[in-house]
Amino acid sequence: MIPSVSELLRVVVAEAAPAAAGHASSGGLGEFIVGAFKAGGPFMFVNLFWLAASLAVIGERAVTLLYRYRLNAAAFIEQVHKMVRSGNLDRAVKFCGMAPRSPLARVIRAGLINANRGELEVAKAVEEALAEYTPHVSRRVQWLWSLANIATLVGLVGTIVGLIGTFRALGNVPAEQKQALLSNGISEAMYNTGFGLSIAVLCIVAHLFFSNYSKNMVELVELNALKLENLLSRRGSLEVVPSDSDVRAAS
Repeated sequence: MIPSVSELLRVVVAEAAPAAAGHASSGGLGEFIVGAFKAGGPFMFVNLFWLAASLAVIGERAVTLLYRYRLNAAAFIEQVHKMVRSGNLDRAVKFCGMAPRSPLARVIRAGLINANRGELEVAKAVEEALAEYTPHVSRRVQWLWSLANIATLVGLVGTIVGLIGTFRALGNVPAEQKQALLSNGISEAMYNTGFGLSIAVLCIVAHLFFSNYSKNMVELVELNALKLENLLSRRGSLEVVPSDSDVRAAS
């Protein structure tokens, strides 16, 4: 006779309590993790791969956004505007070149290089630079959402496989061993689901952070690019490169 749900829960709690007490007394988090992987079955190692992939994406985005693209935008733009107002465009271009990895510096530099070619050329250069560099800011952020879904599904598959194997084995064991077998199967299911959901939570939190961070960075680049266009358009000493026909007419 298959035990009831309440009996199963009592068995699982009774078996889990000594194990948890043992881990707590020994203070071995590592022992708990090893035990979880042994009890969880092969799908725990499948999700371990997805955890490694998630950590790789999170690490790459953290290094890129928080360090490689890091730039004091307010101070940078203030210096650029001062140079533009004083007519030191070459100096402003070199100043932007000091931060070659920053999307903001690259976009501003593209506008400054074309400053003496007219407002239309400046706008085109800025628009082209925005289209080229801003996608780098949000690159691979969407992967985290997909990794969260994959980890959750792998955990559920591990749960289902564990339960199927457990119920299949019930018919080949004596009645007094069925409770222990069921508790082990439920334990395997819980470990897989818990591990998968833990990875999903990590990915979702990282996705929320990096998506908001990259969105704010892109908006900052676009805003300062627009300010640069307006500044160059108001610059009284804005020079326009003459066309060939103008040169011939002047001669």
